[in-house]
Amino acid sequence: MLDPHRLTILRAVIAAGSVHAAARNLHLAPATVSQHLRALARQTGLVLFEKNGRGIEPTPAARHLCEASTEVLTSLERLERTVEDLRQGRAEQIAIACFASLAQAWMPEVVIALRAQSPDVVVEISINELHPTGGRRVPDVDVRNESLDGPLIHLEGYQRHALHEEDFCVVLPVGHPLAAHPTVTMAQLRDEPWIDHDIHDGPTGRIITRACHAAGFTPHHVARLDDHHAATSLAAAGLGITVLPRIALTGLPENLTTRPLVDPTVHRRIVAHTRTHPTRSRLIHTTLTALREAAQRMRPSTPVEH
Repeated sequence: MLDPHRLTILRAVIAAGSVHAAARNLHLAPATVSQHLRALARQTGLVLFEKNGRGIEPTPAARHLCEASTEVLTSLERLERTVEDLRQGRAEQIAIACFASLAQAWMPEVVIALRAQSPDVVVEISINELHPTGGRRVPDVDVRNESLDGPLIHLEGYQRHALHEEDFCVVLPVGHPLAAHPTVTMAQLRDEPWIDHDIHDGPTGRIITRACHAAGFTPHHVARLDDHHAATSLAAAGLGITVLPRIALTGLPENLTTRPLVDPTVHRRIVAHTRTHPTRSRLIHTTLTALREAAQRMRPSTPVEH
């Protein structure tokens, strides 16, 4: 069996670019790092590094081994944290993954519901837009959004629960000419400078892009970010418009306003995925109930699919 510690050192050397830099990052002696690399090379029978001038260059085999070990090492780290939690008496915990706007809008009441049921519970919330494979632990509840026109998301090992469907609005300065209209068509945004809040082209970004294409244009971006709060700050500075789902419209700067989008109307579906767990079923049920209650407080724009 491969030594996980040596695989971690391999990853550190490749990431740092040299043995000495990795040794500093790992608080090890360079000789110790080199010794582990030689032992890993012998164990695998692979050439892991080649001379390149005064330094070394990882071989394609080393890079492939590094990439292939990611999932295993992540699982081992999660296992170590579980052991530590058990040792410290923090056995009751739940891991939730969700997208950023839902974390801000719904997670406070979800955590309140969980703490009311189990005062000592530790709730871990990770942003699945940034960590698609999960946070520190495998999510017990994973909340995602999807297009109404695309395939339904089904996560292996999880049960699907459709929660809510919401529409999108354009966010623009209060003095913008389009603010005089009760609604804005997608075509009216053709010549506007756009501020993108989904630079990684996640589900929300793809929904917006498809709506633009349906209206016959590709948006002209003046800035692309991975945070909707930063996008609205740029819009408030007069740099352009941005398009957001309704759940993300709370706390906008006073000099911004919103208008519903039509022709086409832009929608998305919010879906929770829950897994079966022998000891956390009660916490998972409480989380799902709180999510459903939060969804019910938002007026659905279209019937929800089940």
